[in-house]
Amino acid sequence: MTKKIGFLSFGHWRDVTGSQTRSAADALHQTIDLAQAAEDIGIDGAFVRVHHFERQLASPFPLLAAIAARTSAIEMGTGVIDMRYENPLYLAEEAAATDLISRGRLQLGVSRGSPETALNGAESFGYRAPEGTTTADLARSKTELFLAAIQGAAVATTDPARSGVRAGLPIQPRSEGLADRVWWGAGSRATAVWAASLGMNLQSSTLLTEDTGVPFDQLQAEQIRQYREAWDGHGWDRPPLVSVSRSVLPITEDIDRTYFGDSGDGDQVGVLDGVRARFGRTYAGEPDVIAADLAQDQAVQEADYVLFTVPNQLGVAYNARMLATIAEHVAPAIGWKPAAS
Repeated sequence: MTKKIGFLSFGHWRDVTGSQTRSAADALHQTIDLAQAAEDIGIDGAFVRVHHFERQLASPFPLLAAIAARTSAIEMGTGVIDMRYENPLYLAEEAAATDLISRGRLQLGVSRGSPETALNGAESFGYRAPEGTTTADLARSKTELFLAAIQGAAVATTDPARSGVRAGLPIQPRSEGLADRVWWGAGSRATAVWAASLGMNLQSSTLLTEDTGVPFDQLQAEQIRQYREAWDGHGWDRPPLVSVSRSVLPITEDIDRTYFGDSGDGDQVGVLDGVRARFGRTYAGEPDVIAADLAQDQAVQEADYVLFTVPNQLGVAYNARMLATIAEHVAPAIGWKPAAS
């Protein structure tokens, strides 16, 4: 399969000196504009991160639908929606409607969420894990119901007093093929294997909640291989898709050096929620050096989709130039070609 690339925006906004993204409205409109610019460059996907209770993008579907209406070819997606916060049936309706507006271009990443500012944030939305279970269990059970709903399962029943019969009702609208474009954001090898059991594609996290002592890209590549082995074991009738994300900051002008000249680093290892975790590195420097390094990145080579995080607060023009540099000088080294070619 031809490798695809996309951008991933966290949609930060702050009314501070140096930020080109001063408000939530700025973050939303600039994300739409950047998606249009990325499509013009030939990039395959525009993805957004979803965080609640923070000055970042939080409610993705109006934004993704707006991108879909503005563009014609680029895919739009999430990386990821925190299922702890979601009503799975309403999510199924929103996702299907957005996919229909885009004519089948939605790539929907979901997960159990990541560390956040809010304490028990999902409880503020009205969702609490049943006694004896964890919030991860809650996210997984909601995901299973969501998958059933988008595949047309009956999730409600008719009222016999009105219809004269008792029958099952599926969610409407439905978008055929959407189920094949749902991704699970996995932060460990075990959760990747679980995603394969449900036929979901894999979004491998840049934070893996385990550390075996090997470099991040090798640990991530091992996760991907275990996922694909599990997928094959379940006998699904399509090949699985895998995405990874990387922080890539090519330096071609003095302003790039001012912002990111000291940003390159190796893997980081720390403790998260009492568990040793390994974080991926930042690639900063001359484009040819980054290209050579990425060509040796085992997980990037294993992936079908590579997402490049963007410093969105630097504005649309800056990030469009950065993406154009990546598309011309970096992405070809990992096997990508513009769709037009």
